[in-house]
Amino acid sequence: MSNLLRLIGRRLVALPIMILGVTFLVFFIMSFSPADPARLALGETASPEALEAYREANGLNDPLLIRYGNFLWNMLHGDLGTTAGDSAVTDVVQKAFPITLQLTFIGLLIAVSVALVLGVVAALYRDQWPDQVIRIFSIAALATPSFWLAILLIQWLGTIPGGWGIFPAVVRWTPFSEDPAVYLNNVFLPALALAIPVAGSLARVVRTSMVEELDKDYVRTAIGAGIPKSEVVARNVLRNALITPITVLGLRVGYLMGGAVIIEIIFNIQAMGQLILDGVTRNDVYLVQGVTLTVAIAFIIINIAVDMLYVLVNPRIRSI
Repeated sequence: MSNLLRLIGRRLVALPIMILGVTFLVFFIMSFSPADPARLALGETASPEALEAYREANGLNDPLLIRYGNFLWNMLHGDLGTTAGDSAVTDVVQKAFPITLQLTFIGLLIAVSVALVLGVVAALYRDQWPDQVIRIFSIAALATPSFWLAILLIQWLGTIPGGWGIFPAVVRWTPFSEDPAVYLNNVFLPALALAIPVAGSLARVVRTSMVEELDKDYVRTAIGAGIPKSEVVARNVLRNALITPITVLGLRVGYLMGGAVIIEIIFNIQAMGQLILDGVTRNDVYLVQGVTLTVAIAFIIINIAVDMLYVLVNPRIRSI
């Protein structure tokens, strides 16, 4: 138990350090933006005197470290600045981020489910035709960009001329609590476009881990002792083989969140992708900064949570 607590403690200590580092990195990079927050706030017709007064009042003329300290203090109090449209960045992000998070989670659920099935089947039928077919699929999926796959899915399955008309090509987001059927119908194509490349990558990792475990002595001993192979695979091999895929999964979450931003734009989902597009288009520094920070911090927290999954999958990790 003490080892487990030390493991959790190390992760929790690392969490604020990583968040502090990413906030400074994002703030430092955004400080080189040519956009002038004063002009964005006051408009193009503002006089030089008004612009200078705004910069002085908001600390824009202070040294970088002082501005970063002020930004960090405001962020800790839930203030990420104001958009060019005079809305609080925090309020805008609070409305958009849950949608991106839901899309990422459903894409992750599809990817993990597909990868587990394909990886296990490929390992059990090693070098046979199911393995060969799954290898071809994995390589093709891994090489397919999610945004291109999204366009193909819209053409094949979307409600456009020439498509099958099963799923909407333009998503009008409906919360799950209002209508679960409409929600799932809206989210399926975007989530599938996100999931397929990740599923291809994870399936290869699962297959490799499963093959390594199946070749170990304890598997041959258990099967030789009369224990059914299916029981050995389900109780021991699969659990031990999941360590490496879970490690890769933590990194793939970042890919999914980054891909979700692009997929949202393709399907016209009003979430983080649309926010960052609006921010870049309007040179809205505070909006781009707020969206980037939110996604980066979420990625860090999710990876810490994935680290905790190691303990659930393999108790030997608790002794590290």
